[in-house]
Order: sequence, then C-alpha cells, then structure tokens
Amino acid sequence: MPPVATQCLRGLTQEFLVNDRKIGVGVIGLGHWSEYGHLPSLKQLPDYQLIAIHSRSADKAAHLAERHGFKYTAASVHELVSNPKVDLVLVLTPAFQHEEGVRAAIEAGKDVYCEWPLTPDAGLSKELLELADKAGVRTIVGLQRRLNPGYRYVRDLLDRGDIGHIRSVRLHVSVEYFQRERPASIYYTIPEKNFSSLLPIYGGHFLDALFTTITGFPTSLSALTVNQFKEVTLVETGETLPHTNEDQVVLAGTFANGAVLSVHLEAGKRNNYGVQLDITGSKGDLKITNTSSFGDTFNRIEIARGDSQPMTTLVVPSEYEWLPSGELGGSVVELASLYAAHARDVKTGSTLAPAFADAIRMHELIEQITESNRTGKRVDLSFSNPMDSSR
Repeated sequence: MPPVATQCLRGLTQEFLVNDRKIGVGVIGLGHWSEYGHLPSLKQLPDYQLIAIHSRSADKAAHLAERHGFKYTAASVHELVSNPKVDLVLVLTPAFQHEEGVRAAIEAGKDVYCEWPLTPDAGLSKELLELADKAGVRTIVGLQRRLNPGYRYVRDLLDRGDIGHIRSVRLHVSVEYFQRERPASIYYTIPEKNFSSLLPIYGGHFLDALFTTITGFPTSLSALTVNQFKEVTLVETGETLPHTNEDQVVLAGTFANGAVLSVHLEAGKRNNYGVQLDITGSKGDLKITNTSSFGDTFNRIEIARGDSQPMTTLVVPSEYEWLPSGELGGSVVELASLYAAHARDVKTGSTLAPAFADAIRMHELIEQITESNRTGKRVDLSFSNPMDSSR
C-alpha cells in the first residue's frame, strides 16, 4: 500500500486544523504561483498568519504585503528567516535559486517549505535534507498533487476492492505549456541544468501522485525521452535559444503484482490537452480525467463494475475535503490541502505533508528514467529511502 494511504487521511477534518497558536509564515519569492496559489491557500486556513515577505523587487514586496496583509517586508533573506515571528519559511523562487532560501531557513532553525523541484541536483538536495535532519527542522516539498481529495478517494476505492485487483494503469498527461514559443517569465525552463522541464516538473508531480497515493511504485520500467523543440523563442523579445530538454516522455513498466504501467507525458500541446488516468481492474474500471494539467478545473472520476457497463461519475465524499468551503480552483485545492496537512503535522506529530525525503525519491526516479532512456534498457527501480511500494 502506498505510504500516504497508511496515514488515516480521511480523518483530517477541521477540528485538527484549528490551533491556538498560528503558524507564522515568511515568503521568499513572489512569482505568479505565489499569489495565485500559495497566498489564497494560507489565507483560507485558520492555522496560518502571514508575517514577512521578501522579493528582489522591494516595490513588488511592498505592494503584495499591503494587498495580502503581511506584517513586514524583509530587505534580505537573512532578515526574513531571522524574524522571531516566522515559524515556517516558504521558498517559492525558481528551482536553481532554492538552495539559498532553504539553507538560510535551516540555519535559522525554521521549518521550511520548498517548491518542487527541491534543487536542480539530487546530490545537493540530499545535502539539504541532511542539514535539515541535523537541525531538527520540519521540511515540506511542493508535491501537493498527491493530496488531491479525489486521488485519496480513488485510493480507498481500490483498497476496498471496488474494481478488483489492478491489471493495468495508463496515464496520459498533455501539457499546454512548454511550447516552442514561451513567455520570458518562464525562461528558466529552457536550460537543461535548471531541472525545470517537462519530466522534472510535470512528471515529478503526476508520477509522485500516482505512485504514492494511488498505485504504489512500479518495480521496473523502460523509458523513452525525445526532444522535438531544438530551439525555443521568447515571445516578448523574439530571442531564440537552444533547447535540449525532453518534450515527450514514454514509460512502460510493471508492478509487483504483475500489473502493467504505461505513461505518456507531452509538452506544447496546442489542443485537446489535459490528464487521463485509466485503471483496469479484474472486476471493473476507474477513470480520472481533467481538461487541464494545471489550473482551476477539477478532476472527473468515473467507475464501471462488471462487464460492458457504462462509466458512472462519482462524487468525492465530503470527508475527503480538508478545507473550509471556498472558491479555490482545482490545483490550488491540492496546495491548500498540503498546508492543511502540515498544520496537522505540527499539532499532532503526524507526517502527512510530503517532505524533502519524498523529493529525493522523485529525484532518484527521474535519474533512473533518464538512465533507461540513455542505455535503451529496462531498469529495476531502487531508492535510497525504501518505502512500501508494493500493491
């Protein structure tokens, strides 16, 4: 059974989310996802209080501090992590800039959240995990998709045997982003060294959710990665840059029980993009679909039991919802669920929120995918932090 499914996730209700002492939050980095995702999530949960904010742009920091109710703007990373009212530091900069904020938070003895990818390098990520463990601080990594209410519900349907045992799993993620022409705001997705392309970002999020929450990890796989966009042009400037990252990723694998896995990730999809996950069971079928790989839309979950039956849409029961009622979109609900999980972890000592160790596991999975593509050989998966990956 996947590790997340063993944590009694259904029991996370509002009674666990109210703490007498609010968690003071300091934010480093003010990109689009900060304001669209993180700040609305935190403001909806009663356990959190926005304390300090830092950006390379002092004007932007001042504007967002006033708009969202931060108490302080910090002139430097050091000033932010040193604020005694800050309990949790959020590092929301691009991946190649994560190290500075994470190190500073750990040195200050503060709990730290870092966006996925943790860093562009698995060795560096492991070093930061070791530093955090020595300092005794909590770590959180932004692999929030695994906490999607619908995914947790599907996990329980599978455990309950609603479609029998799993025979095959097919995941198709087509991304409207990362096209040949890109806005300058995501320039960092172009250099291979930044580890911020299709496989690390979308592969990391969706494979983590699939393997930790729904199916468990496969035991072996073979991979094909293809670079179709040899050059990428920045829309605003017309500058054309060389591009060596993968635009297509195809995986084939097997699970411990003999079930088969197929995955297709594709970037730069002009039309008909989104997500489809099909799970074939010995007694029926489950399907999860979404018209976007990232955005406001919510997953549709369907099931059919028996032979030649129509797919029936399922409604996720209310006990899987960890949040107050609100207007958050589908992707933001996943992020808010991560913060709800962390609030419970602080209160009860549970380990619901994904941590740096989970980031290392995804680093290692991606390394093995890359190795399989390089050699053209099937690889038996192994990880430095063994978890129960059986099904």
